[in-house]
Amino acid sequence: MPLEFKSSPEPTLGVEIELGVIDNTTFELSPKAGEILDRVPDGWDDYVKPEFMQAYLEFNTGVCNTVAEAGADLCERLKWGYEVANELGCTYLWTGTHPTSRWDSQVITDDERYHWLLDTMQLVAKRLLCFGFHVHVGVNSPDKAIQLCDRIMRHLPVLLAMSANSPWWNGHDTGLASYRSKIMESLPTAGLPETMRNWSEFTWLINSLRSTNFIRSPKEIWWDVRPVGRFGTVEVRVMDTPLRMRDLLGLTAVVQCLVVGIGDEIDKGAYQMDCHPMIVRQNKWHAVRWGLDATLVDPDTMLAAPARQLARRMIDLCKPVAERLGCARELGFAEAILDEGTGTDRQLCFAKQGQEHIASGIVDLTGKPWDDC
Repeated sequence: MPLEFKSSPEPTLGVEIELGVIDNTTFELSPKAGEILDRVPDGWDDYVKPEFMQAYLEFNTGVCNTVAEAGADLCERLKWGYEVANELGCTYLWTGTHPTSRWDSQVITDDERYHWLLDTMQLVAKRLLCFGFHVHVGVNSPDKAIQLCDRIMRHLPVLLAMSANSPWWNGHDTGLASYRSKIMESLPTAGLPETMRNWSEFTWLINSLRSTNFIRSPKEIWWDVRPVGRFGTVEVRVMDTPLRMRDLLGLTAVVQCLVVGIGDEIDKGAYQMDCHPMIVRQNKWHAVRWGLDATLVDPDTMLAAPARQLARRMIDLCKPVAERLGCARELGFAEAILDEGTGTDRQLCFAKQGQEHIASGIVDLTGKPWDDC
């Protein structure tokens, strides 16, 4: 069965963010997502969506042309979402994992697809109490989308290091900057993508997995970066839900610039030395463990280098593209992360006041996220 790829002539944007729903008093996760979704305005079904558990949901933008437009679109949904949550005695937590709430006390969303996932994955699925942030960028051909997934892999560990925001799990300091990444990697079709030659090979792979009942649709491919045929995009999924809107906008700008910049090189026929998958895996592990304090392998020199150094170089490469795309301001937000620290850094600071203060500290810091738009 051929897979359609709805090519996008422009590098349009779509942003998806998963947020935990928490009680305003206890700051623990609350199964109120269904009640919030019951109040979604007409026409917003694609923009505020259920997730696997009732303790979190997903806010999405429409198809946007610029990072600023995506931010304004997302903020409109969030402003509504915060007002409704507040009426229900709740608010939202901007993290990759909740610091103390337990996975085994959560309510699974009553949905046929989620029941299939639970039946298929069993305890692995029950532990999927984690929250991510995904960026879609429009691409003008399916083969180019495949090449982009391959060539952007070298940057994924740096993007993860910059977004790291999940050091805690079930009340334990995991010692990792991004424990969410390890939860996601427990899924059989998650983690770093397979390298492929073209769209035909991807189609063959998806059809083979479907015909053998390993998956039911391409949606069950949860790679850190993947091509999405129904949208005509490359979707970068490696990042934790960041600590605040400014960080989200900055990382969105980086992703759009990377996809456009690498796409320009592909259009020119320029050769780019691919980073060996083993190096990417090791770099990702170091990003998971130490975040921006990690030492990574520089794919160009094959020498050890600080993650912040590679992040600054990545951002510098993005700056000319950002000027062209009109997201230089938002790219500056990404650069600020390198000086101000990640969500993990802030969570560990809150923890010094006692574990019970972590979630409330994050809520106080995020405040009204649309103020950053």
